[in-house]
Amino acid sequence: MEDERDHDTTSSSPPSLSKQLAGTTLGGSTDVPIVDLSVSDEDFLVHEVVKASEEWGIFQVVNHGIPEELMRQLQVVGKQFFDLPEVEKEIVAKDGDFEGYKRKYLGGINNWDQHLFHRLSPPSIINYKYWPKNPPQYREVTEEYTKHIKRLTEKILGWLSEGLGLPHEAFTQSIGGETTEYVLRVNFYPPTQDSELVIGAAAHSDMGAIALLLPNEVPGLQAFKDEQWLDLNYINSAVVVIIGDQLMRMTNGRFKNVLHRAKTDKERLRISWPVFVAPRADMSVGPLPELTGDENPPKFETLIYNDYIDQKINGWALEDLPVY
Repeated sequence: MEDERDHDTTSSSPPSLSKQLAGTTLGGSTDVPIVDLSVSDEDFLVHEVVKASEEWGIFQVVNHGIPEELMRQLQVVGKQFFDLPEVEKEIVAKDGDFEGYKRKYLGGINNWDQHLFHRLSPPSIINYKYWPKNPPQYREVTEEYTKHIKRLTEKILGWLSEGLGLPHEAFTQSIGGETTEYVLRVNFYPPTQDSELVIGAAAHSDMGAIALLLPNEVPGLQAFKDEQWLDLNYINSAVVVIIGDQLMRMTNGRFKNVLHRAKTDKERLRISWPVFVAPRADMSVGPLPELTGDENPPKFETLIYNDYIDQKINGWALEDLPVY
């Protein structure tokens, strides 16, 4: 799910990734929009998250209600897992599905990392054989974090819905309501002296609807805006919100499915905890009728989500991918 890029097949699809990145500037830093969720003026919050989604496709939220101690515990148990001997990590190794542990994974686009990938919700899709039993606190901490991240996701989706004149539950229901799938990927990027040449996760947009990412203190996430790659500045206890392909498609292109990538660091270990939020594989997703019409015809096909995934993965193999 993290190694993703947009690959719609309609005539109005965005240009290929390699064309989008041609002649771009590498580097630079910026403060992406920061939204303080402790603000009591909900209309202001609606305006801010919609503006950030339209102009950037990525923003950071602070004072979001997830306890700082819980976030710290999630980071601790994640690092403890990767500190284990390889033989212990292999207990939850991938065995054909995308879930599980993998070391130095090379996917459809070049990347270099170790990661742990498993479903969080709904309960019917969880397979605990991919959840580490060591450290012992892993399951308890992760399940508690899941409760909070789901509440935060539904708040943000509600504000985004209201900002486009839709009912509060519109986007939440359009990606499945209680059946919406939440998946955690713990990314472990070891230090490398070739950090300018090795990309932890190559340029992509997320296939799902939205992702909420918790980083550690080592910067490395970059977003593509105004023909250049921009470093996201680290903010303690902030959660990074990333708009994915399906929200872009549901809003008929009004929200941006931001291109982003992850860099390694020469001296420091970088770890991140993105939670990907996506429809069930058998759900149909496309521009919402309320957001289209004679003056704004649909720009994207309505597709079964699993078919969309297949098209996008096939698109990776067809493109001449840039190397950074």
